[in-house]
Amino acid sequence: MIKVIYEDNSIIIIEKSAGLAAQSANVLQPDCVSLIKDHLKRSEPDIKTEPYVGVVHRLDQPVAGILVFAKNRESAANLSRQIRDGLMNKHYRAVVEGIIASTEETMLTDMMYKDGKAGKAIICDTGRDNVKLQECRLKYRKESELPQKNMTVLSIDLITGRFHQIRAQLAHMGHPIVGDAKYGAVTKYPSGIALVADRLEFIHPVTGEKVEKIVDFSFAL
Repeated sequence: MIKVIYEDNSIIIIEKSAGLAAQSANVLQPDCVSLIKDHLKRSEPDIKTEPYVGVVHRLDQPVAGILVFAKNRESAANLSRQIRDGLMNKHYRAVVEGIIASTEETMLTDMMYKDGKAGKAIICDTGRDNVKLQECRLKYRKESELPQKNMTVLSIDLITGRFHQIRAQLAHMGHPIVGDAKYGAVTKYPSGIALVADRLEFIHPVTGEKVEKIVDFSFAL
């Protein structure tokens, strides 16, 4: 469910599997926070207080990949500032339906809002009444194509971190992520969707050193 790939007194970095929520309101449902707390309790059985696990960013439940959590409030505040100031770099890989011809790095900019009832992000070209539009931006480039499957593998740098942003933007350009039926994909994927957060870069909240973690992930196609 989770794999700890780095840990010190201030932060813990994990790789989560597809299907696991970063944090769930359902106390009966395992999530990253509860599993990290269980890990910390096993690691330090003499500590009787409930471990602090600060959520600073999330991945959609169907998405696999890297997340960093804070082990104290000071580190959580520092990491949150880095996200707000654009100092935390999040890289993704995705397999999308259809062949994207261009090999050039492309900036994708849209306006979107979150439809809470539908649980979706909606891309809008014009304003809507009673909704808050937010700009969403990402850069993508083609890694490879799978012509026999009519699919393209993309490398994605997320610039703004909106709700379902990558999924909504790629679907809006006519290339939904494989397995993402919520956004119009017709091709099934064995677990979750074909999207992974495979690289995370930020500044350590205590040492000030650059932290870069990468996971080697193969898509089950």
